[in-house]
Amino acid sequence: MEDDSPHELWRRRTEIPLALCSMLFLGSYAARVLAYDMPSFWRDVCVALTLGTWVLFAIDYAVRWRMSGKGVSFIRTHWLETMVLILPLLRPLRVVRLYEAVQMRHGEPRLSLYARVMVYAGMSVMLLGFAGALAVYHHERQAPGADILTFGDAVWWTCTTLSTVGYGDKAPVTPVGRLVAVGLMACGLGLLGAVTGSFSSWLIQVFTLEDNKRRARSRR
Repeated sequence: MEDDSPHELWRRRTEIPLALCSMLFLGSYAARVLAYDMPSFWRDVCVALTLGTWVLFAIDYAVRWRMSGKGVSFIRTHWLETMVLILPLLRPLRVVRLYEAVQMRHGEPRLSLYARVMVYAGMSVMLLGFAGALAVYHHERQAPGADILTFGDAVWWTCTTLSTVGYGDKAPVTPVGRLVAVGLMACGLGLLGAVTGSFSSWLIQVFTLEDNKRRARSRR
């Protein structure tokens, strides 16, 4: 039975608008970073869009907190929304929530559990990787002694960091760049573990079904 509580109704009504805000945030931030020599008017527009999305997320968070009536425990039970509000680079992850809502048809997900985990992890990696590369390039390209000087360098460094390979040919030198690196390493470990565990569980399930069918045929 579908939950029609005020909190759930608000969540469903704001799911798509907030996901669009996440894409708008990522687009405006990417434009500001990659086209850093744009006219000052358009730069101000990008800054206004970036700040405007944060205000909308803050309003949504405050409304949902008040509707829940849980007090401080709301922060613990809605950790993703809390992290998205505090850390702007996690804001694009709301797009994953939109994908989840689209996949639900008649109250049931269209994909299996293992497929959903792998798809969500893959989307999260791409969104976090792109946002992380933008942040690192933004703060590193003009830093003294930096070796991440192009966006291509930032993408390469992000890929090696998220995959936990870490060649060491590129490394951030600024405090913000290193903070982003810590976050990407933690996310890379978690997402890689989720994908690996789901794939392993799926293989075990497939092999178990094949063994059961083989034993059933041998008993006939």
